[in-house]
Amino acid sequence: MSTVEAENWDKVPLAPPDSIFQLTAAYKADTFPQKINLGVGAYRDDDGKPWVLPVVKKATDRLFSDPNLDHEYLPITGLPEFVSAAAKLILGADAPAIREGRVVSVQTISGTGANHLGALFLSRYYQFNGERQVFLSDPTWVNHFAIFRNVGIEPRTYAYYDPQTIGLDFAGFVRALERAPSRSVFLLHACAHNPTGVDPTEEQWAQLAEVVQRKGHYAFFDSAYQGFGSGDLERDARAVRYFAGRGVPMVVCQSFAKNAGLYGERVGALHLISATREKAERVRSQMSVLQRSEISNPPGYGARVMALIMNDAGLFGEWKRDIETMAGRIIEMRKELYRLLTEELKTPGDWQHIVQQIGMFSFTGLNTEQSKALVEKAHVYMTSNGRISMAGLNSKNIKYFAASLDAAVRGQL
Repeated sequence: MSTVEAENWDKVPLAPPDSIFQLTAAYKADTFPQKINLGVGAYRDDDGKPWVLPVVKKATDRLFSDPNLDHEYLPITGLPEFVSAAAKLILGADAPAIREGRVVSVQTISGTGANHLGALFLSRYYQFNGERQVFLSDPTWVNHFAIFRNVGIEPRTYAYYDPQTIGLDFAGFVRALERAPSRSVFLLHACAHNPTGVDPTEEQWAQLAEVVQRKGHYAFFDSAYQGFGSGDLERDARAVRYFAGRGVPMVVCQSFAKNAGLYGERVGALHLISATREKAERVRSQMSVLQRSEISNPPGYGARVMALIMNDAGLFGEWKRDIETMAGRIIEMRKELYRLLTEELKTPGDWQHIVQQIGMFSFTGLNTEQSKALVEKAHVYMTSNGRISMAGLNSKNIKYFAASLDAAVRGQL
Protein backbone atom coordinates (compact mmCIF):
# COMPACT_ATOMS: atom_id res chain seq x y z
CA MET A 1 0.00 0.00 0.00
CA SER A 2 1.39 3.39 -0.94
CA THR A 3 1.32 6.33 1.45
CA VAL A 4 0.91 9.99 0.67
CA GLU A 5 3.28 12.37 2.39
CA ALA A 6 1.88 15.69 3.54
CA GLU A 7 5.08 17.40 2.45
CA ASN A 8 8.55 16.16 1.59
CA TRP A 9 10.17 19.64 1.37
CA ASP A 10 11.76 19.09 -2.05
CA LYS A 11 10.57 22.54 -3.10
CA VAL A 12 12.50 24.29 -0.31
CA PRO A 13 15.38 26.21 -1.93
CA LEU A 14 18.85 25.54 -0.57
CA ALA A 15 20.01 28.71 1.14
CA PRO A 16 23.62 29.85 0.85
CA PRO A 17 25.72 29.59 4.02
CA ASP A 18 26.30 32.70 6.11
CA SER A 19 29.41 34.35 4.65
CA ILE A 20 31.03 35.29 7.98
CA PHE A 21 30.55 31.89 9.57
CA GLN A 22 31.73 30.23 6.36
CA LEU A 23 34.84 32.41 6.46
CA THR A 24 35.50 31.39 10.07
CA ALA A 25 35.09 27.70 9.23
CA ALA A 26 37.58 28.03 6.37
CA TYR A 27 40.02 29.79 8.69
CA LYS A 28 39.80 27.01 11.29
CA ALA A 29 40.40 24.34 8.65
CA ASP A 30 43.49 26.16 7.31
CA THR A 31 46.81 24.74 8.53
CA PHE A 32 48.96 27.67 7.33
CA PRO A 33 50.93 28.89 10.38
CA GLN A 34 50.55 32.62 9.64
CA LYS A 35 46.82 32.57 8.87
CA ILE A 36 44.80 35.54 10.16
CA ASN A 37 41.06 35.82 10.77
CA LEU A 38 39.86 39.38 10.13
CA GLY A 39 36.28 38.43 9.36
CA VAL A 40 34.50 37.83 12.65
CA GLY A 41 33.32 40.81 14.70
CA ALA A 42 34.56 39.71 18.10
CA TYR A 43 37.31 41.18 20.27
CA ARG A 44 40.58 39.30 20.58
CA ASP A 45 43.51 40.09 22.89
CA ASP A 46 47.10 40.56 21.74
CA ASP A 47 47.54 36.78 21.67
CA GLY A 48 44.56 36.42 19.36
CA LYS A 49 42.46 34.82 22.10
CA PRO A 50 38.92 35.59 23.29
CA TRP A 51 39.04 37.88 26.33
CA VAL A 52 36.71 37.46 29.29
CA LEU A 53 36.50 40.89 30.86
CA PRO A 54 37.90 40.88 34.42
CA VAL A 55 34.84 42.79 35.61
CA VAL A 56 32.58 40.08 34.14
CA LYS A 57 34.54 37.43 36.05
CA LYS A 58 34.15 39.44 39.26
CA ALA A 59 30.42 39.97 38.72
CA THR A 60 29.95 36.28 37.90
CA ASP A 61 31.71 35.24 41.12
CA ARG A 62 29.50 37.61 43.09
CA LEU A 63 26.38 36.38 41.31
CA PHE A 64 27.03 32.69 41.90
CA SER A 65 27.97 33.21 45.55
CA ASP A 66 24.53 34.67 46.21
CA PRO A 67 22.59 32.01 48.18
CA ASN A 68 19.31 33.48 46.94
CA LEU A 69 20.12 32.96 43.25
CA ASP A 70 17.53 30.83 41.49
CA HIS A 71 16.57 29.92 37.95
CA GLU A 72 12.99 31.14 37.95
CA TYR A 73 11.51 32.88 34.91
CA LEU A 74 12.32 36.54 34.50
CA PRO A 75 9.41 38.93 33.83
CA ILE A 76 8.30 38.93 30.19
CA THR A 77 9.88 42.33 29.53
CA GLY A 78 13.08 41.39 31.32
CA LEU A 79 15.04 41.83 34.54
CA PRO A 80 13.87 45.24 35.87
CA GLU A 81 17.23 46.29 37.31
CA PHE A 82 18.91 45.43 34.00
CA VAL A 83 16.53 47.20 31.61
CA SER A 84 16.37 50.35 33.73
CA ALA A 85 20.17 50.56 33.95
CA ALA A 86 20.51 49.82 30.22
CA ALA A 87 18.17 52.70 29.39
CA LYS A 88 20.20 55.10 31.54
CA LEU A 89 23.42 53.89 29.92
CA ILE A 90 22.32 54.83 26.40
CA LEU A 91 19.91 57.72 27.07
CA GLY A 92 21.63 59.25 30.11
CA ALA A 93 20.75 58.90 33.79
CA ASP A 94 19.06 62.31 33.77
CA ALA A 95 17.23 61.88 30.46
CA PRO A 96 13.87 63.70 30.54
CA ALA A 97 12.18 60.80 28.72
CA ILE A 98 13.17 58.42 31.53
CA ARG A 99 12.24 60.87 34.27
CA GLU A 100 8.84 61.46 32.69
CA GLY A 101 8.09 57.75 32.26
CA ARG A 102 8.04 57.91 28.45
CA VAL A 103 10.60 55.14 27.80
CA VAL A 104 9.51 51.55 27.23
CA SER A 105 12.45 49.20 27.81
CA VAL A 106 12.39 45.49 27.04
CA GLN A 107 15.16 42.92 27.49
CA THR A 108 15.97 41.18 24.20
CA ILE A 109 18.08 38.42 22.69
CA SER A 110 21.08 40.72 22.17
CA GLY A 111 21.07 43.36 19.44
CA THR A 112 19.61 41.01 16.85
CA GLY A 113 16.59 40.39 19.04
CA ALA A 114 16.23 44.11 19.73
CA ASN A 115 16.25 44.87 16.01
CA HIS A 116 13.69 42.13 15.39
CA LEU A 117 11.34 43.16 18.21
CA GLY A 118 11.57 46.81 17.20
CA ALA A 119 10.90 45.96 13.55
CA LEU A 120 8.02 43.67 14.52
CA PHE A 121 6.43 46.39 16.64
CA LEU A 122 6.69 48.90 13.78
CA SER A 123 5.25 46.39 11.32
CA ARG A 124 2.18 46.05 13.53
CA TYR A 125 1.61 49.59 14.73
CA TYR A 126 3.58 52.21 12.80
CA GLN A 127 1.47 54.25 10.39
CA PHE A 128 3.67 54.10 7.29
CA ASN A 129 3.34 56.92 4.78
CA GLY A 130 2.83 54.81 1.68
CA GLU A 131 5.04 51.73 1.29
CA ARG A 132 6.00 49.68 4.34
CA GLN A 133 9.71 50.35 4.04
CA VAL A 134 12.82 51.11 6.06
CA PHE A 135 15.88 52.99 4.85
CA LEU A 136 19.22 51.31 5.62
CA SER A 137 22.68 52.77 5.09
CA ASP A 138 24.61 51.57 2.06
CA PRO A 139 26.33 49.45 3.28
CA THR A 140 25.01 48.17 6.60
CA TRP A 141 25.10 45.03 8.77
CA VAL A 142 23.79 42.45 6.33
CA ASN A 143 21.36 40.96 8.87
CA HIS A 144 19.34 44.19 8.88
CA PHE A 145 17.87 43.26 5.49
CA ALA A 146 16.60 39.84 6.61
CA ILE A 147 15.27 41.13 9.93
CA PHE A 148 13.00 43.71 8.30
CA ARG A 149 11.95 41.52 5.39
CA ASN A 150 10.92 38.82 7.87
CA VAL A 151 8.31 41.16 9.35
CA GLY A 152 7.04 42.48 6.03
CA ILE A 153 8.98 45.76 5.87
CA GLU A 154 10.95 46.21 2.64
CA PRO A 155 14.50 47.55 3.04
CA ARG A 156 15.71 50.43 0.86
CA THR A 157 19.17 51.92 1.00
CA TYR A 158 20.41 55.46 1.44
CA ALA A 159 23.80 56.87 0.44
CA TYR A 160 26.33 56.56 3.25
CA TYR A 161 29.79 55.35 2.25
CA ASP A 162 31.82 57.12 -0.43
CA PRO A 163 34.37 54.70 -1.95
CA GLN A 164 36.23 57.61 -3.56
CA THR A 165 37.10 59.23 -0.25
CA ILE A 166 36.74 56.04 1.84
CA GLY A 167 34.60 58.22 4.07
CA LEU A 168 31.07 59.49 4.61
CA ASP A 169 28.89 60.60 1.70
CA PHE A 170 27.29 63.26 3.86
CA ALA A 171 25.66 65.15 0.98
CA GLY A 172 24.14 61.91 -0.30
CA PHE A 173 22.91 61.06 3.21
CA VAL A 174 21.18 64.42 3.60
CA ARG A 175 19.74 64.18 0.10
CA ALA A 176 18.21 60.79 0.94
CA LEU A 177 16.59 62.20 4.09
CA GLU A 178 15.19 65.13 2.14
CA ARG A 179 13.82 63.04 -0.74
CA ALA A 180 12.28 60.24 1.31
CA PRO A 181 8.54 60.48 1.98
CA SER A 182 7.79 62.28 5.22
CA ARG A 183 7.55 60.03 8.28
CA SER A 184 9.89 57.43 6.77
CA VAL A 185 11.81 55.04 9.03
CA PHE A 186 15.60 55.46 8.90
CA LEU A 187 17.91 52.97 10.59
CA LEU A 188 20.92 54.81 12.02
CA HIS A 189 24.09 53.32 13.51
CA ALA A 190 24.59 55.03 16.88
CA CYS A 191 28.40 54.82 16.70
CA ALA A 192 31.22 52.76 15.16
CA HIS A 193 29.30 52.10 11.96
CA ASN A 194 29.25 48.46 10.87
CA PRO A 195 30.85 47.65 8.46
CA THR A 196 32.65 50.86 7.47
CA GLY A 197 33.93 52.34 10.73
CA VAL A 198 32.86 55.73 9.31
CA ASP A 199 30.69 57.94 11.56
CA PRO A 200 29.23 61.42 11.12
CA THR A 201 30.86 64.18 13.16
CA GLU A 202 28.94 65.86 15.98
CA GLU A 203 28.16 68.78 13.67
CA GLN A 204 26.92 66.42 10.97
CA TRP A 205 24.74 64.53 13.46
CA ALA A 206 23.15 67.87 14.40
CA GLN A 207 22.39 68.64 10.74
CA LEU A 208 21.00 65.14 10.21
CA ALA A 209 18.76 65.47 13.26
CA GLU A 210 17.38 68.76 11.93
CA VAL A 211 16.37 67.16 8.64
CA VAL A 212 14.95 64.06 10.35
CA GLN A 213 12.83 66.22 12.64
CA ARG A 214 11.69 68.59 9.90
CA LYS A 215 10.62 65.69 7.67
CA GLY A 216 8.92 63.88 10.54
CA HIS A 217 11.06 60.77 10.06
CA TYR A 218 11.31 57.96 12.61
CA ALA A 219 14.82 57.17 13.92
CA PHE A 220 15.59 53.47 14.41
CA PHE A 221 18.95 53.52 16.21
CA ASP A 222 21.14 50.41 16.36
CA SER A 223 23.68 50.71 19.18
CA ALA A 224 25.86 47.61 19.06
CA TYR A 225 29.20 49.22 19.91
CA GLN A 226 28.73 51.76 22.69
CA GLY A 227 32.19 52.25 24.17
CA PHE A 228 33.94 50.56 21.26
CA GLY A 229 33.98 53.65 19.09
CA SER A 230 36.00 55.97 21.30
CA GLY A 231 36.57 53.93 24.46
CA ASP A 232 34.08 56.21 26.24
CA LEU A 233 30.50 55.05 26.94
CA GLU A 234 29.24 58.62 27.30
CA ARG A 235 30.82 59.91 24.11
CA ASP A 236 29.51 57.00 22.05
CA ALA A 237 25.94 57.75 23.20
CA ARG A 238 25.99 61.38 22.06
CA ALA A 239 24.10 60.91 18.79
CA VAL A 240 21.26 58.98 20.44
CA ARG A 241 21.02 61.47 23.29
CA TYR A 242 21.06 64.44 20.92
CA PHE A 243 18.19 63.04 18.85
CA ALA A 244 16.25 62.17 22.01
CA GLY A 245 16.88 65.64 23.42
CA ARG A 246 15.39 67.21 20.29
CA GLY A 247 12.27 65.08 20.67
CA VAL A 248 12.81 62.96 17.57
CA PRO A 249 10.49 59.90 17.71
CA MET A 250 12.77 56.91 18.03
CA VAL A 251 13.60 53.41 19.11
CA VAL A 252 17.05 52.24 20.25
CA CYS A 253 18.41 48.71 19.88
CA GLN A 254 21.17 47.93 22.36
CA SER A 255 23.67 45.08 22.60
CA PHE A 256 26.15 44.08 25.29
CA ALA A 257 27.86 41.44 23.14
CA LYS A 258 30.83 43.58 22.17
CA ASN A 259 31.33 46.04 25.02
CA ALA A 260 31.00 43.38 27.72
CA GLY A 261 32.33 40.42 25.76
CA LEU A 262 29.04 38.56 26.39
CA TYR A 263 28.69 37.36 22.79
CA GLY A 264 27.11 33.98 23.51
CA GLU A 265 24.94 35.15 26.41
CA ARG A 266 22.76 37.28 24.08
CA VAL A 267 22.26 40.29 26.33
CA GLY A 268 20.37 43.19 24.78
CA ALA A 269 17.59 45.71 25.22
CA LEU A 270 15.08 47.67 23.18
CA HIS A 271 14.08 51.19 24.21
CA LEU A 272 11.15 53.02 22.60
CA ILE A 273 10.59 56.68 23.48
CA SER A 274 6.95 57.74 23.46
CA ALA A 275 5.49 61.24 23.45
CA THR A 276 3.61 60.76 26.74
CA ARG A 277 3.51 58.39 29.70
CA GLU A 278 0.03 57.21 28.66
CA LYS A 279 1.24 56.33 25.16
CA ALA A 280 4.23 54.53 26.67
CA GLU A 281 1.89 52.29 28.67
CA ARG A 282 0.04 51.36 25.49
CA VAL A 283 3.33 50.50 23.80
CA ARG A 284 4.52 48.51 26.81
CA SER A 285 1.37 46.42 26.84
CA GLN A 286 1.83 45.40 23.21
CA MET A 287 5.57 44.84 23.60
CA SER A 288 4.72 42.31 26.31
CA VAL A 289 2.31 40.53 23.97
CA LEU A 290 4.87 40.36 21.16
CA GLN A 291 7.66 39.23 23.49
CA ARG A 292 5.42 36.55 24.99
CA SER A 293 4.66 35.05 21.58
CA GLU A 294 8.32 35.18 20.50
CA ILE A 295 10.43 33.98 23.46
CA SER A 296 8.08 34.08 26.48
CA ASN A 297 10.85 35.22 28.83
CA PRO A 298 14.40 36.45 28.22
CA PRO A 299 17.45 34.57 29.62
CA GLY A 300 18.76 35.44 33.07
CA TYR A 301 22.52 34.98 33.44
CA GLY A 302 23.88 37.74 31.20
CA ALA A 303 21.25 40.24 32.30
CA ARG A 304 22.04 39.57 35.96
CA VAL A 305 25.77 40.05 35.31
CA MET A 306 25.19 43.35 33.51
CA ALA A 307 22.72 44.52 36.17
CA LEU A 308 25.41 44.00 38.82
CA ILE A 309 28.01 45.84 36.75
CA MET A 310 25.84 48.80 35.78
CA ASN A 311 24.29 49.32 39.22
CA ASP A 312 27.47 49.03 41.32
CA ALA A 313 29.74 52.10 41.18
CA GLY A 314 32.90 50.06 41.74
CA LEU A 315 32.11 47.44 39.10
CA PHE A 316 30.93 50.11 36.68
CA GLY A 317 34.26 51.89 37.00
CA GLU A 318 36.10 48.63 36.33
CA TRP A 319 33.92 48.00 33.28
CA LYS A 320 34.81 51.39 31.85
CA ARG A 321 38.49 50.58 32.30
CA ASP A 322 38.03 47.20 30.57
CA ILE A 323 36.32 48.97 27.66
CA GLU A 324 39.23 51.41 27.46
CA THR A 325 41.59 48.43 27.30
CA MET A 326 39.73 46.89 24.35
CA ALA A 327 39.16 50.13 22.45
CA GLY A 328 42.69 51.28 23.20
CA ARG A 329 44.26 48.14 21.76
CA ILE A 330 42.24 48.50 18.56
CA ILE A 331 43.25 52.17 18.26
CA GLU A 332 46.92 51.16 18.66
CA MET A 333 46.52 48.56 15.90
CA ARG A 334 45.11 51.25 13.63
CA LYS A 335 48.07 53.51 14.32
CA GLU A 336 50.61 50.72 13.77
CA LEU A 337 49.00 49.53 10.54
CA TYR A 338 48.99 53.09 9.24
CA ARG A 339 52.68 53.50 10.20
CA LEU A 340 53.68 50.26 8.51
CA LEU A 341 51.87 51.07 5.29
CA THR A 342 52.97 54.68 5.01
CA GLU A 343 56.44 54.73 6.56
CA GLU A 344 57.95 51.27 6.20
CA LEU A 345 56.30 49.80 3.13
CA LYS A 346 55.43 53.01 1.27
CA THR A 347 52.26 51.31 0.07
CA PRO A 348 50.66 53.15 -2.86
CA GLY A 349 47.58 55.16 -1.92
CA ASP A 350 46.34 57.33 0.92
CA TRP A 351 45.84 55.29 4.10
CA GLN A 352 44.68 58.08 6.39
CA HIS A 353 41.26 56.46 6.63
CA ILE A 354 42.74 53.61 8.70
CA VAL A 355 43.20 55.98 11.65
CA GLN A 356 40.20 58.17 10.89
CA GLN A 357 37.70 55.32 11.07
CA ILE A 358 36.63 54.09 14.49
CA GLY A 359 35.40 50.95 16.19
CA MET A 360 35.95 47.30 15.50
CA PHE A 361 35.75 47.41 11.70
CA SER A 362 37.62 49.17 8.95
CA PHE A 363 36.82 49.51 5.28
CA THR A 364 40.31 49.22 3.84
CA GLY A 365 39.44 50.45 0.35
CA LEU A 366 40.63 47.19 -1.19
CA ASN A 367 38.59 45.96 -4.13
CA THR A 368 37.06 42.50 -4.50
CA GLU A 369 40.00 41.10 -6.47
CA GLN A 370 42.54 42.30 -3.91
CA SER A 371 40.46 41.01 -1.00
CA LYS A 372 40.09 37.57 -2.59
CA ALA A 373 43.83 37.45 -3.28
CA LEU A 374 44.51 38.05 0.40
CA VAL A 375 42.23 35.16 1.35
CA GLU A 376 43.37 32.69 -1.28
CA LYS A 377 47.09 33.47 -1.43
CA ALA A 378 48.03 35.09 1.87
CA HIS A 379 45.63 33.14 4.13
CA VAL A 380 44.19 36.42 5.45
CA TYR A 381 40.48 35.76 5.96
CA MET A 382 38.37 38.84 5.27
CA THR A 383 35.17 39.72 3.43
CA SER A 384 35.26 40.43 -0.29
CA ASN A 385 34.19 44.07 0.17
CA GLY A 386 37.51 44.93 1.84
CA ARG A 387 36.18 45.09 5.39
CA ILE A 388 38.46 43.86 8.18
CA SER A 389 37.96 43.41 11.90
CA MET A 390 40.73 45.41 13.54
CA ALA A 391 40.40 43.21 16.63
CA GLY A 392 41.93 40.34 14.63
CA LEU A 393 45.22 42.22 14.35
CA ASN A 394 47.87 42.05 17.06
CA SER A 395 51.55 42.74 17.62
CA LYS A 396 52.45 39.26 16.33
CA ASN A 397 50.60 39.29 12.99
CA ILE A 398 50.30 42.93 11.96
CA LYS A 399 53.57 43.04 10.03
CA TYR A 400 52.58 39.97 8.01
CA PHE A 401 49.17 41.50 7.30
CA ALA A 402 50.64 44.86 6.28
CA ALA A 403 53.13 43.16 3.94
CA SER A 404 50.35 41.03 2.44
CA LEU A 405 48.10 44.05 1.96
CA ASP A 406 50.97 45.92 0.33
CA ALA A 407 51.57 43.01 -2.06
CA ALA A 408 47.86 42.88 -2.92
CA VAL A 409 47.76 46.59 -3.71
CA ARG A 410 50.85 46.26 -5.91
CA GLY A 411 49.37 43.23 -7.68
CA GLN A 412 52.17 41.00 -6.44
CA LEU A 413 50.21 38.30 -4.59
